[in-house]
Amino acid sequence: MRYKLLMMLLATLFFVACNTTPKGDKATTTASQDVATASGVELSTDSSSVIAFTGNGVGKNHPGKFKVVNGKITLTDGKLSAGTFTIDVKSLSLDEQGEMIQTKLKGHLLHSDFFDAEKFPTAKFDITNVEEYVATPTDKTVVDGANARISGNLTLKAVSKNVTFPAKITIADNQLEALANFNIDRTQWNMNYGNDKSLKDKFISPEVNIKIAIKATK
Repeated sequence: MRYKLLMMLLATLFFVACNTTPKGDKATTTASQDVATASGVELSTDSSSVIAFTGNGVGKNHPGKFKVVNGKITLTDGKLSAGTFTIDVKSLSLDEQGEMIQTKLKGHLLHSDFFDAEKFPTAKFDITNVEEYVATPTDKTVVDGANARISGNLTLKAVSKNVTFPAKITIADNQLEALANFNIDRTQWNMNYGNDKSLKDKFISPEVNIKIAIKATK
């Protein structure tokens, strides 16, 4: 009897864990802003730069990633001051294996219900502002060592919204690494598919976890 109760508890915990968007900072989303312009040292993003994401529905999480291409980062007096990079939507890859994931789910994500990759093969992020970030007891971040608060216009499916989030920026010898982990509402970019709780076990959360890992060199 105890074994059955234990197994039921473990199953419940597993279901709840998989039914929750991964923990990330809550990004602030507003109308698009003027893009930052600056002069200084220009760096280019390298091929290891990626934007990872995790979407979730009832009892399941689906992690994946996109490649970052044509990225330019500007350093002024040794600090991040401006930047832009393109996200190759058609480079979408999913971490899970199996035909259902790699064929059916991937195809659906690239379909017009979600990213509509044929019509919008790229997305873009343009930095609008960079401020110093210092964690406080009431303002903490999931990114260990976060030292900057970045704002930028995320343009996806022809919709541009300004997103603000904490990030860890490391700069040394004209090289930059940027890490961030935050959650956004996909419906802000006209991705509304499945966003109806009346669908019950077919419901797909509007909240998506985003992890940014950018590397740039001169």
